[in-house]
Amino acid sequence: MSDLEGLANTLLDKNFPESEVKLRLIDEILTFKKGKSKEEAEKIADAILREVLRSRSAKQSRNKILRELIDYPRSNVSMGVMGVGSRGEGDIFVHKLIAKLASFGGLNPFLGPLSLDDAGMVSFGDLIIAVAVDGTHSRLSNFPFLAGFHVTRACLRDVYVKGAKPVALFDDLHLADDGDIGKLFDFVAGINVVSSLMKVPLVAGSTLRVGGDMVIGERMVSCVGAVGIVKAKNNVTAKRNIRPGDIILMSEGAGGGTITTSAIYSGNFDVILETLNLRFLEVCDFLLESNLISKIHSMTDVTNGGIRGDANTICREAGVGLVIDGEAVEKMVNKKVLEMLKHQSIDPLGVSLDSLLMFVPKDFSEEVRSQIRKLGVRVEPVGYVVDKPKKAKIMVNGKLLDLKPKFRESAYTEVKKVVGEESSTNKAELEKMVKKAFYSSIKKRNFFLKIVRRSMLRGKR
Repeated sequence: MSDLEGLANTLLDKNFPESEVKLRLIDEILTFKKGKSKEEAEKIADAILREVLRSRSAKQSRNKILRELIDYPRSNVSMGVMGVGSRGEGDIFVHKLIAKLASFGGLNPFLGPLSLDDAGMVSFGDLIIAVAVDGTHSRLSNFPFLAGFHVTRACLRDVYVKGAKPVALFDDLHLADDGDIGKLFDFVAGINVVSSLMKVPLVAGSTLRVGGDMVIGERMVSCVGAVGIVKAKNNVTAKRNIRPGDIILMSEGAGGGTITTSAIYSGNFDVILETLNLRFLEVCDFLLESNLISKIHSMTDVTNGGIRGDANTICREAGVGLVIDGEAVEKMVNKKVLEMLKHQSIDPLGVSLDSLLMFVPKDFSEEVRSQIRKLGVRVEPVGYVVDKPKKAKIMVNGKLLDLKPKFRESAYTEVKKVVGEESSTNKAELEKMVKKAFYSSIKKRNFFLKIVRRSMLRGKR
């Protein structure tokens, strides 16, 4: 895929002459656009360059408010450098700031972004409504059926683990200009398999091109969201409900989009078939329908950076400590998946496993465990909750160690291994630069909030 607008802006920022920028654009167009003549490519390049130059001139406008509106605060830290999307320390840091900004306005939802929980929740009359959205794994662009299947399963997981019964799905699908229409159908077919089997209808969606005419190539980016309803408020299984003394039960995990990606790009294709199951969703549905959910304090899925990333988020949100048995966790990974992870030197504790974690009072843990096993699903205790210290610990070879996330999740592809799991830049400096942009965004938000509010008041006169 080639972002022609981005390329033009980058080259102009580097003071390349317009003639050279145009030649680079022509080259990109001829690379991606089959059957285009050089004359046609030149016309497109001319139009792109003119549009980009006009848009850039807006930033030099004499109107200060317009300049403020159009421009954005620069952190001078890229997504890749900060590890955003890579589900480690850098990603968690940025998501906390996003959650803070998203929570401005004093709306106080039942379960908001600051909780960094699996789903958000709002009260509406006597109902508690849960909403979750998951982005499709970026490396599954060329495998749209798998992408649709796994992202649908992921968003349903997030709703289920908060004690909510999913009632609707929605999607947002963006395919670049040269993408084959067949990708759209294949993606929705993947969604529909999960939708049909779990009896949750796909009711709404949007389909657009990535970047319109400015982005060429075949890349697909998409997401699927779910809406669920909680039947009784005391059945909400938020992370904040976890209590010292709870037993941590974990179901067998065979992975989702992350494990599928690792399997595809490492050549372990038989592992892909292991991921095509709905056991997680079936267990959650059973817990809701049997009302066993009322005997569980909290549930979550082992996804964001694996148990390394999830454990510390849980500790902060619930104000507790966790003691995890590392060997017990590994035993709960599907055998074929674990074999691949070990062979590829991927840390099972730092990667999404698609396992269900349940925090259950000791008096009910054996009952919950035995009932789930009747479904033919393996589930075992892998740890317990303590009052202090309020951080995650892991037992490895008889030693109790701190369980910390790395800057990025376990490197599960060859490219990720080259990039590495730790930051090559001073983390404190990166955080400082990112925070500067964050505070600038708050300032901008407050400024335009006043402007729009005044406009609304004038309209009511």
